[in-house]
Amino acid sequence: MARKTVTMEAGAGAPAERVPGLDRLPVGPALFVGRRTELAALRAAAARPTEGRSPVLVLAGRPGSGRTALAVRFAVTAAAQYPDGVLFARLSASDGGRVPPARVARRLLEQLGADTAGVPLPGAVEDGRDDPACVALRGALAGRRVLLLLDDVRDAGQLWPLLTDEPGCLVLATTAGPLTGIEDIDPVILGGLDRPAAAELLGDLVGGTRIGCDPVGGADLAEACGSQPAALRLMAGRLRGNPKLAVTEAAKELVRAVAEASSSAARGAGRPGAEPKPEKAERAERAEEPAKPARAEKSAKNAPGRRRKGAAQEPSTAAPAPVVAPPAEPARDPAAWVRPGPEPAEPVPVPDNDPLIGAFTLAYTGLPATQARMLRALTLAPGQCADLRTASALVGCPAPEAAGTLAALAERELLTVEPPAADGTARYRVPGRLHPRLVRLRAREDRPAEIELARARLLERLVRLTESARALLDPSGGPGPDPLPGPLRLTSAAHARQWLLGERDVLLGAVADAIGQGDLDGSAGRLVTALLRSLPLTGAAAPADLYQLHELVLTVAERHGRPRRASAALLNLGDLQAVAGRWEQACGHYRAALEHARAADDEALCARALEGAAGCHRALGDAVRAADWYGRALGLRQSMGDQAAEARLLARVAEAHSAQRRFEEAEREYRASLAVLRRLGDEHGREAVATALAELRERVSAGW
Repeated sequence: MARKTVTMEAGAGAPAERVPGLDRLPVGPALFVGRRTELAALRAAAARPTEGRSPVLVLAGRPGSGRTALAVRFAVTAAAQYPDGVLFARLSASDGGRVPPARVARRLLEQLGADTAGVPLPGAVEDGRDDPACVALRGALAGRRVLLLLDDVRDAGQLWPLLTDEPGCLVLATTAGPLTGIEDIDPVILGGLDRPAAAELLGDLVGGTRIGCDPVGGADLAEACGSQPAALRLMAGRLRGNPKLAVTEAAKELVRAVAEASSSAARGAGRPGAEPKPEKAERAERAEEPAKPARAEKSAKNAPGRRRKGAAQEPSTAAPAPVVAPPAEPARDPAAWVRPGPEPAEPVPVPDNDPLIGAFTLAYTGLPATQARMLRALTLAPGQCADLRTASALVGCPAPEAAGTLAALAERELLTVEPPAADGTARYRVPGRLHPRLVRLRAREDRPAEIELARARLLERLVRLTESARALLDPSGGPGPDPLPGPLRLTSAAHARQWLLGERDVLLGAVADAIGQGDLDGSAGRLVTALLRSLPLTGAAAPADLYQLHELVLTVAERHGRPRRASAALLNLGDLQAVAGRWEQACGHYRAALEHARAADDEALCARALEGAAGCHRALGDAVRAADWYGRALGLRQSMGDQAAEARLLARVAEAHSAQRRFEEAEREYRASLAVLRRLGDEHGREAVATALAELRERVSAGW
């Protein structure tokens, strides 16, 4: 049977290969069928005129409904209308947590090619519409035609800061639950595929004539899957892996598996002493009820406190018929577009009686032991994204064996294919819909010592890769580690830079996870040090990333009672805040660094912290405090015999006195600085201080 991969007509929405950013989208399934009605609804909504803001499309569907694949298909076909590029970001973490909007905004800015070095660090208003990164993103989008695909949005509070008032842009958000509070939109809600599309997908995935020769069995299997694309793909992978398994028997197996999962969940819920479900979990499960067909409703019905009406629809009988809402009213102030709820929404779980769980159970139990172990171990990979480098470290096997196992799991539809790395290395991801189940399987089947060993192997592998990248980028910085095996090796400075930038999120996630758990601080600390040495060598190190790394250093230092290391981390944090012009926050870091330095009895760190705090007071216009803190730093430097620092601080004290109109004291300090510089033989320093002294005398003589 011929495989059919295109199910929609070309035309105005045909793919445009020259549009930048298409390569960063998820690869998506090679076989895509059905969803004509939903695609038409998205195209119509995107074409609806808006005033004063970008159109916002919301694609809602339960886990396994294929919402990401549909969003990618729409983005590819609509890309020609957005010549300035396509941006993509996931707004949910691998563990179901929400990704802060500020972090998303920084990544989107980098995709636009904007210089994030000038974006201030997160401030007191973090993750709000006034966050510096979110403000910078909206400014960068002004005057552009860009399509933003925001996948797996958890709540309206994530989306709100990213919305732009540029009408030439388009925002497409996918979500598992309703984004309560977003006005002037009508979400396209995904149910199951219609019967012809489900049968077509099964036939194309299984291949051959097995579905065509048994249409009744194919229909039974599609019905047992609830016509959900993810369940259909898992069952197709099972049929491909078991050529002798009859289609009808596969349908019966799935029905039994779903029934067993439901009864097991019911028994667990009815156990004596079972804890009641929290209110948030109950709300999340209610959100998992079968999707209702989209209807033409007033946009106000999507506001908080209103419930959509409509009868439930069997997903295996007919596709939902989304209808585009009537034209929106003229846009108001952007702050009124979204009214986020008081707290983030909980992740939408997959219920135990969902066909997706039954299909996964059958697929998992049919795996060889090595593949099952690999699949469980991949839940430890940062962001659940892995290649042969990380996968081979997690299970402790050779790289070629890991590559083969990853490909086999993808063939069984248990992993999704990601865009390849810059060097062409194949990359895979554990689907978010399967991640919670795999974590439970890992906890049940793997010993804690094995899990800790896998995490340690991964961290050490990342340390060696990062150190080898540093050695390639800066050969004068010292020798690198022992060479890695051929398939894992970085071969050139360009390769090292590509790897560091391409895997930056993975590396940052790995070290944050390790330090968060607190049991592998040694390996995590080495990785932080390697990253702080390597990332600046790429020329594209974002201050926010360096800030995060120094915060992790501080966490480890305080956990293990190392005040000297904690003081150094706080000084670095203060320096980053000072460069960003956030003087009050920088001063707070310098003061905290001073306390740790005193605990460590380290005069050099104390002097450094005092001078940093003095500089903050000077920038804030508080000359009195600046003179006081500079004077305290000067006393320490003099006791240490550091004449270069003494000369510099004498000049700083003179500047603070001048700001207070204490001109005699200022001249005295300038002259003392000149004397020290003369002893040091620093002609350049003497010239600078002499110029400052001459300017002071000139202003005083002029009546200043």
